[in-house]
Amino acid sequence: MTLPGQLNPAPRILMGPGPSDVHPRVLTAMATPLLGHLDPQFLQIMNETQEMLRQTFQTANQLTFPVSGTGSAGMETCVVNLIEPGDKMLVCVNGVFGQRMTDVAQRAGAQVTTLEQPWGEVFDPQRIREALQQHRPKVLGIVHAETSTGAWQPMDELGKICREFDTLLLLDTVTSLAGVPVKLDAWGVDAVYSGTQKCLSCPPGLSPVSFSPRGVEVLTKRKTKVQSWYLDMNMVQRYWGEERFYHHTAPITMVYALREALRLVHEEGLEARFARHMRNHTALKAGLAALGITYATVEGHQLPQLNAVRIPAGVDDLAVRKRLLSEFGIEIGGGLGDFKGKAWRIGLMGHASRPSNVLLVLAALEQCLQAQGAKVTAGAGVAAANRIYAVG
Repeated sequence: MTLPGQLNPAPRILMGPGPSDVHPRVLTAMATPLLGHLDPQFLQIMNETQEMLRQTFQTANQLTFPVSGTGSAGMETCVVNLIEPGDKMLVCVNGVFGQRMTDVAQRAGAQVTTLEQPWGEVFDPQRIREALQQHRPKVLGIVHAETSTGAWQPMDELGKICREFDTLLLLDTVTSLAGVPVKLDAWGVDAVYSGTQKCLSCPPGLSPVSFSPRGVEVLTKRKTKVQSWYLDMNMVQRYWGEERFYHHTAPITMVYALREALRLVHEEGLEARFARHMRNHTALKAGLAALGITYATVEGHQLPQLNAVRIPAGVDDLAVRKRLLSEFGIEIGGGLGDFKGKAWRIGLMGHASRPSNVLLVLAALEQCLQAQGAKVTAGAGVAAANRIYAVG
């Protein structure tokens, strides 16, 4: 057998829906020698990671830590710990990840009702209140930042509404955490999951989760065992809590990576980080408009870190994305579900959210569109973005 050569992939600028570019300091942290998962030094690293996660989630929840697995593992963790067979769950579906939450809940034995909204739109709180009043579910599941559509769901009222009906609020923040405000305590969120590979600019492999005291009470008073042994928070929290009771071997290197990513978040400051994402989004949006590209997401609810835009008429979706990758080393995402073949998803997440990437993708897109025969004014996209940057 001939051995393959040493890894040396061509450099890429990751501007799709995830993973995002990893900060060099995070990569350096991943080269740190391993410790045992019960080594006192590693236990201190765990403590530090948990506290920075609480600050990022803006919560005092004690049960806050990263689950070993990607964001979908976090989704499954929250669902299987809150749901017992026969429990009612209402899931808000306006994209792929609401659909996925529905599937996970059904597999956990929940009686699932879905509340549907057109892709690219968000849910009106009054409509959710009416659905809760009608169905009286144990859990309401909703996506804060729908990665498939770029829709940004308002959250200010939902925790209060859920408490009117003694319903637990479960929130997907995979694409929102560290890119836009996530305020678990202020919003009254009972369970939340996220992912490391989006705005945290960390490799995929961990899913931060957090449970409120209401959520913890539900999972500790279950009548049946959690469906998943691996994701059973009654056991896993004994390792991340004071007992340090062995459950499974932690992914040491990924915890190193998350700790450094969180250090970067708090060095920058949450508000400054949110402002940076919004500024680069505003510049990108202006540049895309100058190229004749419009958003697929309803105005006023467009995520700054995940820009879902309509592919111009007559332009070949795959040909443009292939050219961006082969000639410019830029990855953007295609559409999923209802948006397949109709939209591009351009990510400006974490370390990738910077002016140089905005200007580069606009210049590259201009060339790709011109090659497809689209009528584009030379330099218009970059010029429009630069006007945004010029005013600070």
